[in-house]
Amino acid sequence: MSSAWLILGASSAMARAFARLAAAEGAHVILAGRDGDDLALQASDALLRGAASAQPMQFDARKPEGFAPLLNALFALDATPSIAVFSGRMVDQAKLEETPEALAGMVADNFTGPAQLLLMALPDMEEKPGGAIVGVSSVSGDRGRRSNFGYGAPKAGFTAFLSGLRARLSRARVHVLTVKPGFVDTAMTWGLPGLFLVASPDAAARRMWRAAKKRRNTVYVPGFWWLIMTIIRQVPEFIFKKMKF
Repeated sequence: MSSAWLILGASSAMARAFARLAAAEGAHVILAGRDGDDLALQASDALLRGAASAQPMQFDARKPEGFAPLLNALFALDATPSIAVFSGRMVDQAKLEETPEALAGMVADNFTGPAQLLLMALPDMEEKPGGAIVGVSSVSGDRGRRSNFGYGAPKAGFTAFLSGLRARLSRARVHVLTVKPGFVDTAMTWGLPGLFLVASPDAAARRMWRAAKKRRNTVYVPGFWWLIMTIIRQVPEFIFKKMKF
C-alpha cells in the first residue's frame, strides 16, 4: 500500500524539504498551512516530483474547527496514513515580556493546537496501522533558559506529549518520532542574534526522513545537539541560573 503524509505548517522551510522527499517516493501529500497561494505552488511542485497526489488545505493551529476536514482528507486516501507536524511560532522573549497576552497564541501554535489534532487522529491511526507521526519540537524544550523560556515551555510540553503518544500507539504499529532541531536556517530564525552552527532545511529534513524510516524515537538536528543538550541538562541549577544565555 502506498503512503500518505499530512504535513502541518507546510510553508516552513523544513516542511517544504520534507514534502519534496515524500513526493519523490510517490506518496500522497496533503500540504496544510495558512498561505493558500504558496501551498498551491508546492502542490504543483510535489506532483512534478512524483507525488501520487498533492492537495493544499487550510490549517491554523488556533482554529480547531478546521482539523476534522484535514483528517477526513487523509484517512479517505487508500494509503497508509502519516502526519508530520512542523507548525509553530517563536515570539522573542523580550517582546513576550512586553506583551504577555501573546503567550496563549504561541502555546496554541507550538503545542495545544497540534496536540489536539493528533488526539483526534488516534482512532483512525490505530485502525490503519503502519504509519508514522513526526513531531517537530525543539532543543529549547530540554531546559528552560532565561533567554527563551516562553518559547521553550510549549516545546517541552509537546515533547512530553509525543513521548506519551509514542507509548500509546506502539501496540498499534504506529511510530512516533520526536524531532529536536537546534538552529536551522528558516524564516523563524532569520535575523535572530547569537545563532551558531546553523543547519540547512534540506539537511534537517533528510535527517528527519531517515530517522522516521529507521523508526527512531528521538532525533536531534543536527546530531551534535544531542551532546550539547546533554551537557546543558547536567549543569547544576545553582550554576545554570547564573549563566547568560
